[in-house]
Amino acid sequence: MPKIQASTVAEHRAAQRAALLDAARTLLSEHPEEIPSLADVARHAGLARSSAYSYFKSRTDMFDVLVADTFPRWSAFVEKQMAEARTPGARILAYVEANLQLVARGDHALARALASVGNSEVLATSSRLLHDSLEAPLRAALTEHGASDPDRMAELVQSVVYALSRMIENGLDLPAARGLARELLTPYLRSDAG
Repeated sequence: MPKIQASTVAEHRAAQRAALLDAARTLLSEHPEEIPSLADVARHAGLARSSAYSYFKSRTDMFDVLVADTFPRWSAFVEKQMAEARTPGARILAYVEANLQLVARGDHALARALASVGNSEVLATSSRLLHDSLEAPLRAALTEHGASDPDRMAELVQSVVYALSRMIENGLDLPAARGLARELLTPYLRSDAG
């Protein structure tokens, strides 16, 4: 029997499961065009192939769990960045910049890789929940900033995020993308963006 690496069996299992998810996340982020097998993920996590099957029924099952595990992390990251901003305008910029940071660090590539291998229903549900949870604080900041139509303005802000995300994926560096976002949005946000 393998040695338990935690104070309880439950903690050990949770740590191994987390190690497998982290390994899958890393492999997909580094090589989004190569979908790893459960054996690849287990090897990267330093575990036996059979360990992966004791936590996940299949590769698709593992990727569905990874979607459900990853999207809330992204949402929490964006919300934390927005919460640290002092003004509505600064929160709007924080939303844009946090999303661009996620793209620059490879999280968007991870999302595309997950879309190609995960259960489309799980992905669609998680994606919808992610976007809803991200757009609510954006709409609130836009409302507080004085937007006449916060819902449509949120769509416009999101279109800026999408356009700059594509630019980052095509080689634009993060500081340049942030600079373009600020140049475009600052006139609207006025001095409130600080």
